[in-house]
Amino acid sequence: MASLPFLSFFSFFIISTTLTSVTTTSTTIKISLSPFPHHPSSDPYQILNNLATSSIARAQHLKHRNHKTNTTSTLLKTPLFPHSYGGYTISLSFGTPPQTLTFIMDTGSSLSWFPCTSRYLCSQCAFPNVDPTKIPTFFPKLSSSKKLVGCKNPKCTWLFGPDVEFRCQDCEPTFKNCTQTCPPYLIKYGLGSTGGLLLVENLVFPQKTFQDFLVGCSIVSNRQPAGIAGFGRNPESIPSQLGLKKFSYCLVSRRFDDTGISSNMLLETGSGSGDANSQGLSYTPFYNNQVASNPVLKEFYYVTVRKILVGDKHVKVPYNFLVPGSDGNGGSVVDSGSTFTFMERQVFELVSKEFEKQMGNYSRAREVENISGLAPCFNISGYNSIKVPELIFVFKGGAKMALPLANYFSLVGDDKVVCLMVVSDNAVSQGVRGGPAIILGSFQQQNYYIEFDLANQRFGFAKQRCV
Repeated sequence: MASLPFLSFFSFFIISTTLTSVTTTSTTIKISLSPFPHHPSSDPYQILNNLATSSIARAQHLKHRNHKTNTTSTLLKTPLFPHSYGGYTISLSFGTPPQTLTFIMDTGSSLSWFPCTSRYLCSQCAFPNVDPTKIPTFFPKLSSSKKLVGCKNPKCTWLFGPDVEFRCQDCEPTFKNCTQTCPPYLIKYGLGSTGGLLLVENLVFPQKTFQDFLVGCSIVSNRQPAGIAGFGRNPESIPSQLGLKKFSYCLVSRRFDDTGISSNMLLETGSGSGDANSQGLSYTPFYNNQVASNPVLKEFYYVTVRKILVGDKHVKVPYNFLVPGSDGNGGSVVDSGSTFTFMERQVFELVSKEFEKQMGNYSRAREVENISGLAPCFNISGYNSIKVPELIFVFKGGAKMALPLANYFSLVGDDKVVCLMVVSDNAVSQGVRGGPAIILGSFQQQNYYIEFDLANQRFGFAKQRCV
């Protein structure tokens, strides 16, 4: 038997920095976060609907992206907190002297960018506690270390590919001193987008500075309340540019939206293999989706889900959804930028129907489903406690992620209804429609210690209270 806590979705956070030294060969940088004043929405169903809609839009974006173009180590510690718009943020400092800004941590994209210049414009950015006209921005003119990226800079090809020279019409192939800048970028994030110019700039931590870090100077954005810290797998990502062996985080539950509680994100650099298992973690290897017909899919962290269990029932998901096929479509990715876990419609129907079957003694709350965008939802009025079957993901190698109840079911509205916090779209097809079939979102990762072991190409996790 289990009782379900009500989960709130309405707080935003700011960041401050402290430093501790661990050993003579490593440094830990700790960045603490605190919440902004809490202003709850008068319509919690609309908040849930917005998060569900953005999770589906994010999934569609990830699934159908266009092709774009020594053994010592340093340990950087970066705590994370949730926001009402579904993201978790960290603080990063760029420039000389450093300018500190808030960034949404995103494992599903690679370019890091900040709102830039006094003319920065963000449309549809009126989120709770966010005044679109007062979003903090980076001022390049105040930094002595900023440089625009030129067309001949190899880092320009990280975004635009080797054919970028055809877009640099002012640069003759034999002209080595071309001054034309790298073309402007435009990046989409499901419902949001951003555009601007590429810079190389100093990324500054209290006792370590990374010079010539490629970062985006965004001039215009849509539905982006903060910059993005890209932790994907492409060369322009933070892990690639910093040479990280691994990074890890523990996402604080959104039950703590109104507090100043923090959790840590760790970034470990160095040349050692770091092949020792972190204590208590279960591991599964990353799946290298090299056959992807869309090269952009190689940016994602794929893992192999072998089974999905609802209670003790094995949900028989077709193999082509669990493992990418010859076209690269199918499989599962881990994405901190998605709020709710997404399942392609055929997978979702199998999972949701099993929940409906095992919870058949509770009536469906159809009206709440319609206004929240979540399903199935059940009316539990009159019950002091309810019985909810477990939701378990079994990965390649035997690692099992048995989700805590609050990570996949939640009380919503007036506390008389509970809903499954997993989403899908309405598209129906005979096979995988493109891209990953399952996207493991941040809501399902709450109160887990999550490790991306890049040196050993594996994904680790363990249940852990993140405070």
